[in-house]
Amino acid sequence: MSLAERLAAEIAANGPMSVSRYMDACLNDPAEGYYATRPALGADGDFLTAPHVTQMFGELLGLWAAEVWLRMGRPSPVRLVEIGPGDGTMMIDILRAARSVPAFLAAIDLWLVETSVPLRALQQAALASAHPGWATRLEDLPDAAPTILVANEVLDCCPIDQAVMTRDGWRERRVGRGGAGSLAFESGGPSPVGPSPGVRVGSIREWSDVLTTLGRTVGRLLCRTSGVALFLDYGRDAAGFGDTLQALRRHRKEGPLASPGSADLTAHVDFPAFLAAARAAGARTSAIREQGNFLRRLGIENRARMLIAAHPDRANRIGRQLARLIDDGEMGKLFKAVCVHSPGLDPPAFEAAR
Repeated sequence: MSLAERLAAEIAANGPMSVSRYMDACLNDPAEGYYATRPALGADGDFLTAPHVTQMFGELLGLWAAEVWLRMGRPSPVRLVEIGPGDGTMMIDILRAARSVPAFLAAIDLWLVETSVPLRALQQAALASAHPGWATRLEDLPDAAPTILVANEVLDCCPIDQAVMTRDGWRERRVGRGGAGSLAFESGGPSPVGPSPGVRVGSIREWSDVLTTLGRTVGRLLCRTSGVALFLDYGRDAAGFGDTLQALRRHRKEGPLASPGSADLTAHVDFPAFLAAARAAGARTSAIREQGNFLRRLGIENRARMLIAAHPDRANRIGRQLARLIDDGEMGKLFKAVCVHSPGLDPPAFEAAR
């Protein structure tokens, strides 16, 4: 049976399922889950991430990581970790930039946290010369070394749950069976969302236990080893309402219930909840910065000018790439950058505005 048929059979046997159960199955089912079997990244795939837009993104993160290492007191070894490395493009650019600080490059003990077998194969081919180690969970990393962790568009894949406001109050939104064997959303029993006076009927509230668990895990890791974790993703900088669950296939949105396992499913990140979970574990957290602001602080506009001076024939292309990353109407405003760090560290580009 296909994944859609198996999900329909599960619903028939057990009743409507939570949105998080549906999302996890679509992404991680061993036989047909999107990331487990058929992730398609890049211009020829289903979606494009910042490292695929331009090398400037990863290079700036590499220089950021080198500055973090200097502020940490130049530990050797230092564990450089990427969660969800995709096809390895961002880490290739990070390591290229790290060459400008040879002592940092020499100190790196590279680890990749990846659950997808197909993506791990791409990473092995792309990063063989860097001799990385792999783990399926942060908890599986070797202990003791100071850590610099980076993750781009990982948090948006954390399965979410939803509640819908009805005339009888909040009810959990679940995935049930529609007509002709299709899947459909429906409201179920009472949800854990607290009272929300004045919220209109039909409003959606989202939360993610997986996201907050990851926040606590990152916080505990950095308190245990010392270090900094940088996350870039799209999402909210304040609590709010709205249905943000979406499916992407071939760079186009489709209904999230349309083709289980065949499209990438994501939702906007609740950054305040993620950071609160990390703080509850004892870590410190940064302000939430818009990606455009963060990359400008790292000097992306100057880097673009340098590339244009070296390749004037590519000026228009580089300008478009820059705009894609930092303009408010592109990725600059919706995408955010946040840091989790051990006490006493001051992450670059997150210092208070002067």
